[in-house]
Amino acid sequence: MTAKKKIYLDYNATTPVDPGVVKEMFPYFTEKFGNPGSDHAFGWDAAEAIENSREQISRLVNCKPTELTYTSGTTEAANLALFGFCQKNKKKGNHIISCKTEHKAILDTLGALENRGFKITYLDVDADGNIDLKVLENSITAETILVCLMLANNETGLIHPIKKIAQIAHAKNVYIMSDITQAVGKIPIDLNDLNIDMAIFSSHKIYGPKGVGALYISKKNKIQLDPHEFGGGQERGLRPGTLNVPAIVGFGKAAEIAFFEMDSESRRLLELRNKLEALLSKIEGAEINSKETNRLPNTTNIGFKNIDGSQLLRRLNMLAVSRGSACTANTIQPSHVLLAMDATKEQALASLRISLGKYTSTEDIEFAVAQITKTVEQLKTATV
Repeated sequence: MTAKKKIYLDYNATTPVDPGVVKEMFPYFTEKFGNPGSDHAFGWDAAEAIENSREQISRLVNCKPTELTYTSGTTEAANLALFGFCQKNKKKGNHIISCKTEHKAILDTLGALENRGFKITYLDVDADGNIDLKVLENSITAETILVCLMLANNETGLIHPIKKIAQIAHAKNVYIMSDITQAVGKIPIDLNDLNIDMAIFSSHKIYGPKGVGALYISKKNKIQLDPHEFGGGQERGLRPGTLNVPAIVGFGKAAEIAFFEMDSESRRLLELRNKLEALLSKIEGAEINSKETNRLPNTTNIGFKNIDGSQLLRRLNMLAVSRGSACTANTIQPSHVLLAMDATKEQALASLRISLGKYTSTEDIEFAVAQITKTVEQLKTATV
C-alpha cells in the first residue's frame, strides 16, 4: 500500500463496471448495433438481447420479465411510477405516505406531487432510523392510495421491514412502492414474496453501466400507470424512445454476475465492515449511526463528536467517502437522513458514509482506519 494510492469507499454512490460486463456490452456498440425496433436481422438480434437481459434482471429480484420496464435509472423510474400511479388513481384518493429519510429522488418527486394537490404524510423515524409501524397503520385514511418506502437506506444501510409494511398497506386496500436500489445485489430480494406493487432500481449500483435502470410493476396486483411520455410506443408505451441496447445488455450481465456472487460477497463485505467498525469505534467520540439495526452488509455511517465536518472530509483526500447521498454530496448541507434521526447539524456534518464493494480489501480497510484516526485526532488537537 503506497501513501499515494486513493482508496474508493463510496460504492453506494456508484460502482466501477465489472470487466465481464464491459466485455458483454462491447459487441453492441459495433457488430450488433441494430435498432431493436427494426424488422430485420440486426434489429431482431438487438431485441433478443434486450429480452435476455430482462430475464437476467428478473431472476436476480424474482419477478416476471414482463413486469420490468427499462428506464434511464432510478430517478426516472420514480417519476414514471409516482406520477403515473397518482394520475391513474386520483379518483380513488390523493394521499400518499412516505418517510423523512427517503432518497431525494423520491422526496423531490413527492414535493412536485404536493404542488399538484396531493397530500403527503412524511413519517418520522427514531434515533436509529426506524419507522413506527403502528404510526404507519394509523396514518392510512380513506384517501390514502399509496405507501412509498425504501427497502434499504442509502446513507445508513438500515433495512425497513418492507414485507410487513406491504401487509399493513394491503390490509387497508392501499398499494405500496419501494425504492430497492441500494439493496439489489447486496441482499436477497424476492419481489414476489415481498408482495410490493412497484419497485425501482438501477444498474450502476451493481457494477453495471450508468444510465439504465428498471421499474417493476406487479402483474399479480394488477397495477396500472398512466404514461406521461409519448412517441414511439417502446416499453409498452410507458417509456418510449429507442432503447439503449449496450447499457441494457450490461445491466443484464451485471445482474447475472450479482445473482451468482451475492451470497459469498455479502459475507465477505460483512466481515470487512465489522472489522472497520471495530477499529473506528476505538476513536474517542466515534458513534456508529443505526448500529443496532438490520443493515446492509457493506454500509457504515459513523459520526465524530466535536469535529469540524468540512475539515474532516477535506483532509481525507486519499479516501473516497461521503457525507451522504451522491445526489447531494456537492452541497455543504447536513444529511436530511441524520437530521431526521435527531442528529444536530454539527453531528450530521461530522458523519461519514463508508460503503464497501467487491474491490475493497483488508488492506484498504486498515489504510482507511489509519487515515481517519489520524485526521480526527489532528482536528481534536486543533480545537483544544
